[in-house]
Amino acid sequence: MDLDSYCESGQMSLSQIDPAELSPGDFAHRVRRAVEDDGVTFLVIDSLNAFLQAMPGEKFLMLQMHEMLSYLNQQGVNTLLILGQHGMIGDVRSEVDLSYLSDAILLFRYFEAEGRLHKAVSVIKSRVTPHESSIRQFGIGANGITVGEPLKVFEGVLTGAPAYRGATPLLATQAAAALA
Repeated sequence: MDLDSYCESGQMSLSQIDPAELSPGDFAHRVRRAVEDDGVTFLVIDSLNAFLQAMPGEKFLMLQMHEMLSYLNQQGVNTLLILGQHGMIGDVRSEVDLSYLSDAILLFRYFEAEGRLHKAVSVIKSRVTPHESSIRQFGIGANGITVGEPLKVFEGVLTGAPAYRGATPLLATQAAAALA
């Protein structure tokens, strides 16, 4: 994505932060300054894994995150938190559970099918609106984001090792056929 024009116009600001050089308190202070001084209304933290590594213990991370997210909510700031999970396929785990602090949770998973690596997306939680519970194939490419039909013909997609039970071609199969 070409983000230069958004950064140059001041509509967007990107900051790379090294958690080894910035304490969680300093990070929270920077976030607060961005909201109060710069009028930030949408904040993305990618990823919480680095923030977790900077904290001495999980309970402190939860307290710090709770305080910061409560403040952002009170200020009307929409916040997107990204948390990487350990493992790509099979038993995927996270060192921290922030689900109680989240209004919505999307789960992205890799899975193997037809000798290829695929991606799936599902809405796990939506506190404020009803949501569908289907698991859909997901892709990002030159034409943007693609979300496929529900993967009704698979069982075990979220395990990373699904069993295919249907005849509908997958997105990667369709793309490969188009290139041939």
